[in-house]
Amino acid sequence: MAESEQDRPDAQAAGSADAEADAEAVRYERRGAAALITIDRQHRRNAVDGPTAAALHEAFLRFEADDEARVLVLTGAGGVSFCAGADLKATETFVARLMNAEGPMGFTRLTASKPTIAAISGFCLAGGLELALWCDLRIATEDSTLGYPERRWGVPLIDGGTQRLPRIVGLGRALDLILTGRMVAAEEALSMGLVNEVVPASTHIDRALSLAEGLARFPQRTMLADRRAAIEGFGLTLAEGLALEAAAGPEVFEDGARGAARFAAGEGRGGAGAGA
Repeated sequence: MAESEQDRPDAQAAGSADAEADAEAVRYERRGAAALITIDRQHRRNAVDGPTAAALHEAFLRFEADDEARVLVLTGAGGVSFCAGADLKATETFVARLMNAEGPMGFTRLTASKPTIAAISGFCLAGGLELALWCDLRIATEDSTLGYPERRWGVPLIDGGTQRLPRIVGLGRALDLILTGRMVAAEEALSMGLVNEVVPASTHIDRALSLAEGLARFPQRTMLADRRAAIEGFGLTLAEGLALEAAAGPEVFEDGARGAARFAAGEGRGGAGAGA
């Protein structure tokens, strides 16, 4: 009887290695005021399969429930790839997730209540770019590459890519990437506003964590109220957006008054302490 592929020792070893590699496909760590969530499927360039997407959702819920974690930093292990998108060798594991309220890739149809930062190194493609666009801010290394190359395979954008990219870079630039599927290097991504900052190789996580600590030092209630108004007000009429912004005023007025008093007493003159 011929030996089946599954029965071959090398196939069994490969399967065992893959299973071990996927055992901790998503790591959640507290780094100071930040929750660092790391996708670790380096054998698949950190591409996400169904179980990994479920683990990402669990990590997101953990962040939301962690009052001491003020910023989420999302990254990929190994430095070669932030995330290469959905694992096209495991598409069957996504079938049950297509209409999930949280999104196929884990949490892409949800909105975090606190700031989020993508720390990108290497390939940030397809669903991986959609994960990065879900974040408020994107830090990328000089050797990063971003885009929607799945266009050539007819794979659709279903994790917010058609909605978030135009909001971030404008409709014209978004359609360029969506329609052509071309990939852009970090400097071009910076020039179009797709990433916020380009940093030397291997420094993306440190920079993202430093930025997270800066955000965590600000008075939180007013920062979160302003963030919420900016996100929820996008697409509203100006009048509706202004009303949304004003609605948060009474809630955070005392915080603002305390901050104004500190400035009046001489703190922060000449822009000292501005920026994260």
